[in-house]
Amino acid sequence: MSKSVNEKRRPTSVHDGLYVILDPSICPDRSLVDVLKISAAAGAKNFQYRNKTASMKVAYAEALALRKVAQELGVLFIVNDRCDLALAVDADGVHLGQGDLPFHLARTVMGPHKLIGLSTHNHQQILAATAAGPDYLGFGPIFKPGSKTDHDPVVGLAGLRGIRSLTPLPIFAIGGITLDQVENVMRAGVNGVAVISAIIKAADVRQTVSDFIARISSPIVPAS
Repeated sequence: MSKSVNEKRRPTSVHDGLYVILDPSICPDRSLVDVLKISAAAGAKNFQYRNKTASMKVAYAEALALRKVAQELGVLFIVNDRCDLALAVDADGVHLGQGDLPFHLARTVMGPHKLIGLSTHNHQQILAATAAGPDYLGFGPIFKPGSKTDHDPVVGLAGLRGIRSLTPLPIFAIGGITLDQVENVMRAGVNGVAVISAIIKAADVRQTVSDFIARISSPIVPAS
């Protein structure tokens, strides 16, 4: 019975648009549950929990609290890196980096009814990921990230424009994306943007999320 419930709930992909990444290291004094609630109320539909340093016990408690709220609000909830944690809290899926469990093994662990996203940083990784068949791709960093110091080389808007033709999969741009840059990023042909610092550190989370969504959703006029 639980399997049929999961099958029914599982979307074919993440929603186009804004993808909010919840990382407690970005603003330790701010409640991630509150950020999720406020962001969802403002229209965000995709959320990912990311904690690179916590013990499994701490990560489980944080992820479970977020998962319960996400489920109540009807928004997508993804766990970064860890298939075991994603399954433990019954997340909608897992997002894998290049150094995480290989996709085919992650699919075996997660089963056929959970979403799997893959982070990519160059043409070769885009092609390899597309061949593997995840549900969506993250690509970046587009600009210098505000949440990482050990990031891959910045690809810029030119690098982003160069990969759209390489894959039919949904692409979410990530890395240092602020409100001022959203429209240019969307013009590169991506399905959405993943945002961390610009939302978690925002003085007014609700207004910032609303502004991101408005700019992502505005008509895309090709750059002249």
